[in-house]
Order: sequence, then C-alpha cells, then structure tokens
Amino acid sequence: MPGNNGAYRLGERQRTSREVSVGGRHRWDEQDGGYTPYTAPPQPRRRTSTGRILAPLAGAVALIVLAAVGAYVIVNRGEECGDQRIALQVIASPDIRPVVSAAAERFGRSQAKVGDRCVTVNVKDADAASVANALAGSGPTDIENVDADIWIPDSSVWVTKLKASATARVPGSIAGTIARSPVVLAAPKSAVADLEKVLGEASWDAIMSATNAANLEGRAAKVRVLTLDPTRNAAGLTALLAGADVLRRGGGTNAQLAGVLRRLSESTVSTPAGLFASMAKRSSRVPVGIATEQAVWSYNRQRRPEDPIVALYPKEGTLALDYPIVISTKDVDLRRAAELFKQELTSARTGQDAQRHGFRTTSGQADPRTLTATHGVSAGAVRTLAEPDAGNITQVSQAWSRLKLGFRLLSLIDVSGTMALTPPGTNLTRMQLIAQASIEGLKLFPDKAEIGTWIFSTHIDGQGVDYKEVIPIGPLDEKLGDVTRREAIVRQMSTIKAWPNGDTGLNDTLAKAYAKMKAEYEPDKVNTILVFTDGIGNDDPDGGISNEEILRLLRREFDPAQPVSILIVALGADDPAGRKQMRAIAAATGGAAYFPRTPLEIRKVFLDGISRRLCAPDCESRAGTSTTR
Repeated sequence: MPGNNGAYRLGERQRTSREVSVGGRHRWDEQDGGYTPYTAPPQPRRRTSTGRILAPLAGAVALIVLAAVGAYVIVNRGEECGDQRIALQVIASPDIRPVVSAAAERFGRSQAKVGDRCVTVNVKDADAASVANALAGSGPTDIENVDADIWIPDSSVWVTKLKASATARVPGSIAGTIARSPVVLAAPKSAVADLEKVLGEASWDAIMSATNAANLEGRAAKVRVLTLDPTRNAAGLTALLAGADVLRRGGGTNAQLAGVLRRLSESTVSTPAGLFASMAKRSSRVPVGIATEQAVWSYNRQRRPEDPIVALYPKEGTLALDYPIVISTKDVDLRRAAELFKQELTSARTGQDAQRHGFRTTSGQADPRTLTATHGVSAGAVRTLAEPDAGNITQVSQAWSRLKLGFRLLSLIDVSGTMALTPPGTNLTRMQLIAQASIEGLKLFPDKAEIGTWIFSTHIDGQGVDYKEVIPIGPLDEKLGDVTRREAIVRQMSTIKAWPNGDTGLNDTLAKAYAKMKAEYEPDKVNTILVFTDGIGNDDPDGGISNEEILRLLRREFDPAQPVSILIVALGADDPAGRKQMRAIAAATGGAAYFPRTPLEIRKVFLDGISRRLCAPDCESRAGTSTTR
C-alpha cells in the first residue's frame, strides 16, 4: 500500500467480493449533476467590415479554447491525482457498512488529498466479534487475515475488552462515533398483550426476574427470554450490562446474577435473524427477546412479516451500540487520511444517512419518517443508563464466560441414622429435606452438566467401605437404561432412605471422592464435590481417617491450578465443633460450608454454589463461610 511504511496493521490484507473502492471524480459525474458547459446566447446580426468580423472571431475562438480547457479541467479533475494515491482500508460492522460506504463515496468525490496524493477509501464488512477474536487470538473467528487502517465495530465494548486482555493486540484509539442504536426488548406483535400481563411495563427488572433460576415457579414459568450470544454480539453483552446494572442498583446479589446468567446461557441465539425466527415459534411461554432498535426496524422493513416484531423500551432506560471509529494505522500519511475521512464519517450528512438506515444520530436523534410504528419502533427520545466502565464490562464478560463452563460434580449424600431425624419446625426428616432440595437444585443444571452420586455411611458397601456409587458421573441427558441420568437421579432421591444404625463415615468417603475427582479432573469444567450431611464430623467408631488427618490430606492435595472444591450442605448441624470442622474442610479446598434449615434455604445454596464461579479462582477470601447460619 502506498505510504504505509511502518503502519500498524490489524493483519494482512484480504479483499472480499463485497469490498468497495471509492476514488476520485470521473466522467460519469456529469450525469449526476456535474459540470454543464456554458453556451452564450446568440447575438443580433450587424453589418460590418471584414476586419471587424475577423477580430471578434479571433476573440470567440480564444474564448472557446479557454472554455474547452476549463471544461476539461472540471470534468477530468480525477486525473489531477495521477497514479499515486493513498488507499485507506476500512473494516465496518455489516449493519453500519451501507452508511460507511456512502460516506466513502462522497469523500472520494471530494478529491481530498494528503500532500499531493488523493485519498481513496476501500470499505469491507466483517463481524465485530470475529475481528476482536482475531486480535485477541482466542474465540471463534471467520477472518484469518485482517487489514484495516480504520475499524468501525458496532460497539466500543469490543475495544474495551481488547484493552483489558493481557494478550490481545489493541487496534488503536477511538476517534469518534458514527451513530447509535439503543438495545431494546422485542416481541412479536401478537404476543405483546400476553407479555404485559406477565411482566407489566417493559423493564430490565422484569426481564431479570423472568430469568431468575431461583424463582422457577414465577415469571420464568410463563416467559421465554431469548438473548443474543454476548460473546458474539455486542447487543447481547450490552443487554447483560444493562440488566446487571439495574439488578445491582436494586440490591441484587452475585447469586441472583449467577441465576440470571445461568438461565440465559441456555437460550442464546447467534444472530438477530435467528432471534426473530425463534420468537416466531410459539409455545406455552410468551417469547421476548433482546436486540437493537435498528435490527427490529431492518427485520420488519426487509422481511415484512405477517406478525412483525415490536420494540419495547425499558422504563429504567437502556444502553446503545455506538459504532466507534477506531484509527489503527501508525503511518503518518495514512493517519492524516484517516483523520480527513473521520470528518466525513462524523458529518451531518452521514448522520442523516444513518437515520435513513434505521439508526439514530450520535446525540440520539431519530428520523420520525424512518422509525415508525409500521416498522415496530418509535422515534421518541430514549432514556439512557449510565455508560458502564471498563471494570463492569470485564466483570460481566468474565461472569458469562465462567458460567458457560461445563459442570463436573460428584454429590455425596449422607444416609447415616441421624438423617432420619426431624428438624424443628418441619414435619420432614433431614433425609427428605435433602432429597427435595436435590431434586429442585438439579433443575439449575443444564443437560450437558456431568453429575454423579454416591451415598455414604459406615460399612455401606462391605466391611470398612463407607461409600457406594449409585449413579456414575456423566452428562445429565445421557441414557442409563430406559431413562436419562437426570431422571435416574430424581428417582434415586425420591426413594432414598436413611440407614437406621449407620454412622457417618464422612472422612474416608471424602478421601476417596477427592482422589477420584482429582485424577479425573477436566480443565474445561468446574470440578466440585457437593456433600449433603448433618454435619457431625467423622463419627466412625471403627476408626478410619480422623478429622485432623482429612484436613491435612485435603490441604496437601488441593491444587490451585486444577482446583477441586468441596461445598458442604450441613443440615441440622448445631454442634459448634461439627460446624467448625465443616468450615475447615471447605476452606482447605477453596469451597464453602452452608447450614440451612429449610428447603428454600437449601435451594439458595445451590444457586450460591453456582455463583462461586464469579469469584473463582479467588474465592478463598470467603471460603468456609455460610450464607445461612
């Protein structure tokens, strides 16, 4: 590329069939309102001498020659640039690409120069997530080689995420923005009335409630929330940022956020088109999605569906995609060219083009002739939430990634004699309470989660063997005979009973379980041992590993690089010494101990256990604590 010595490149250039090159003015400009030659009006005939005739004719010839030269200069202004041009490479998000291409065409006609060289602008589109992943060297991308002096993604969040990465190449600085499109809730027009009956006024608070995994019987049972994958689409990530902000300001906890993210992780869609198509499939739950205002407008305008999508604007306000201009080149001439083109990109004319394509201007102004109810949107002012800072973007992005990790969990269930006791204030035994809570907690786990169960009590599988595998670890949707593993666990927990004369035998069981989970550690999953007990320590009159020995073993075997954490649910553990031991066991592995008294509290324990992913691997600061005392 001319004049590109020492330029910072996103990658090697790769032209596509969709690349547009816009250069200087050519002769076809005349047909579009370019130069029109001047023709003098006819003069009245006069009798004169030959000399008098020749003089005016000479002048006329001179004028004609000058006029011809002038016309040549105007019509062929592109020739002034010669062969030496500065070619500016631009990559834009597909949705904003038409606006950028129109600006590039106008810019090319303006004959803008850097020094004595004219600037041409080549525009191609590429998914912002693909570009960001290519720069970060991680995540899916369909771009092997990226070449750009200017990158225009759909949102500044991509730049912020790249700057937060320790290994990513930061593409450059944000020099301005082109347009805005607020993130909105969206639903088929035929479903809006039903949605309002369940959620009331459109709001992020209602959406967070409808996706709360701890309240499966409430709005979540009536509403099906769909969102764009936040790792692939800025609108999806922006929606999470808006929802998390509203939840946090309302006093929400990490456990609640984890529950929301956990539920949403099962209903993500890759593209807006896929999102709208999914919403068209009716079920017992009312569909509602999350997209941009411009995506709703574009879908209705292009597809003209019988049941159009309607944008619902959250009452708390929302965030918007901002289409930043990221100048990446370090070459002096290319940077000067990029700055010149930036002026066109931020001009009033470009703002008008953006409005005609369903966007708002950088100040949020919409064209009421474009954003109409016919296309499911409104041109009215949209209330905005405070822009998230880099810390919030990183936190929510990491939370989503961690909660998308797989689960590998071994559940150890105490069936010793004391589990047949009935805690005060309930007519259920400890065993029955644990069984009910386990069945409910199982609903929080996706089908791909790998879960297995052991039961434990002294000599349960022969003399000296205090544990017994009931269901081997594997995916919940895997078949075990005529049922899935999920169904098998539910059946087991529905019929489980305490051994009347059995002692606990916890420490020997923990030693064997920890050795198994460590040997079978899977790095792409959260590896956990979940213990249900009444929390009275080892209680093995025939010997076995002592309380002190199990703590030494766990502290020695715990590997922060491949952590296997122990979570303990100790029901009815009122003995101070027993509680102390449970906390110590959990703390030795970066886990936590909980002492619930009701089924509702036990369900919250499951959710809190899942939310520990948000702090991993730095959960040691609160290891061994309990949320229910």
